[in-house]
Amino acid sequence: MNQFAVARIVKSLEFRMFILAAAVVVVLSFASPYFMTYNNILNVLDQSVVVGILAVGLTLVILTGGIDLSVGSVVGLTGVAMAVSFPVVGFWPGLLVGLATGAVIGFINGFIIEKGQVAAFIVTLGMLSIARSLTYIGSGARSIIDLPPELPSVALAMIGPLPVNIIFLIALYTFSYWVLTRTKMGRSLYAIGSNPEAARIAGLPVSAYRIAVYVISGALCACAAAFLAGRIRSVDPTSGSGLELDAIAAVVIGGTSLFGGRGSIVGTLFGVIIMVCIRNGLNLLGIDPYWQGTAIGIIIISAVLAERFLSSRR
Repeated sequence: MNQFAVARIVKSLEFRMFILAAAVVVVLSFASPYFMTYNNILNVLDQSVVVGILAVGLTLVILTGGIDLSVGSVVGLTGVAMAVSFPVVGFWPGLLVGLATGAVIGFINGFIIEKGQVAAFIVTLGMLSIARSLTYIGSGARSIIDLPPELPSVALAMIGPLPVNIIFLIALYTFSYWVLTRTKMGRSLYAIGSNPEAARIAGLPVSAYRIAVYVISGALCACAAAFLAGRIRSVDPTSGSGLELDAIAAVVIGGTSLFGGRGSIVGTLFGVIIMVCIRNGLNLLGIDPYWQGTAIGIIIISAVLAERFLSSRR
């Protein structure tokens, strides 16, 4: 590897995110003697799954210049959709019901945003409220604990030394990296986020891609809901509350521009690791949970300011 290749790697967004993630891990390791224990590392990896899955969908959405504030509520709604379907249609069809529910909600978001020319912030904020309301209605405002045993068995299963949910997350990020870096769809998403009018003039199906990323985001909410329900062995009407904050924070910290057209799925992965490690570290250090929201909010604002500063310098 020549010096130019090394210099390019060092200057890359992914390398900067790696250094930042490593720094967070080192600081927390010194701050708490429990952070680097085997059980806590497994706990951090387990906590990364749900946020990490949502962050993939949000990365695609944000790359096109959109935003999806509804993902947390959609996690709750798709979880309830699966839970009420399991006794009727069985385990695997019930999972498909959840996936279909998430995809339909994503399609509604994308269609209204694109065809109705309504701001994504407004549409997904409204869907956040609608989905949470339907979650309470569908669950009867109570936790659903009568879940098929296959759900926790699959969600908590091990393949060798790794849990299935971690393997799924690794596979998802690997596939997403391939899509964004090696396919026409990936190049199109970057082009649409950078300059949608130029992309449209170039013949790209801008509307189709913009709707598709919301459909993918909604379907991934169902995947996250399945793993979350399998982990806690129940579906609660409050499931997913606040997850949109963590997922968006992970994407922004990972270097994806909220203005679209720039970002990396590898950066998002490091953003997820940073977010989960910070939350885990705050818990280990005994920080009041009410203050944790303040910490996360400061991190999001700082990341956006840093991104604006770097953009202006470029």
